[in-house]
Amino acid sequence: MAKLMNIGEAAEAVGVSTKMIRHYEQIGLLPEATRTYSGYRQYSERDLSVLRFIRQSRRLGFSMRQIADLIGCGPIPIARAARSRLLAGQHLADLAEKMRELSEMKQGLESLVAACHGDDDPHCAILEQLAVDSLRNQRITSMPSHRHGPEQRSEHRRKPFRPLCQ
Repeated sequence: MAKLMNIGEAAEAVGVSTKMIRHYEQIGLLPEATRTYSGYRQYSERDLSVLRFIRQSRRLGFSMRQIADLIGCGPIPIARAARSRLLAGQHLADLAEKMRELSEMKQGLESLVAACHGDDDPHCAILEQLAVDSLRNQRITSMPSHRHGPEQRSEHRRKPFRPLCQ
């Protein structure tokens, strides 16, 4: 019979904090741990495998919802592979978009830094350009500046994690 680990041992073995393990249980990514008679959590090798899966998925930038979807993918291997590929492909496209946005931000900052002399001149090219850009953006209030506006993000946070493919 395989040895069960307490939460501290499991956290150390997998490389996550005990707080994160509790969080994963609370949101349903990790099944509730079995408990000893005195109430201590115990984790099996299967639980550690799920925790490693979550940790590696987080390292690749998957969101908690995406991880829940990946964990919940059906028992039929072909369907599971197709769904996993679809989720990973969507995540890859999102990362490409973020990289494009970061590249644009970097280019903009490089231009601002290059325009600034960094001396004691009271006129700062960086501050002046940011002020001009903020006025320009203020006039365009009806156009969303980002594809995930604050109202969409707050709604996303309220939804419980439920795997989409079970």
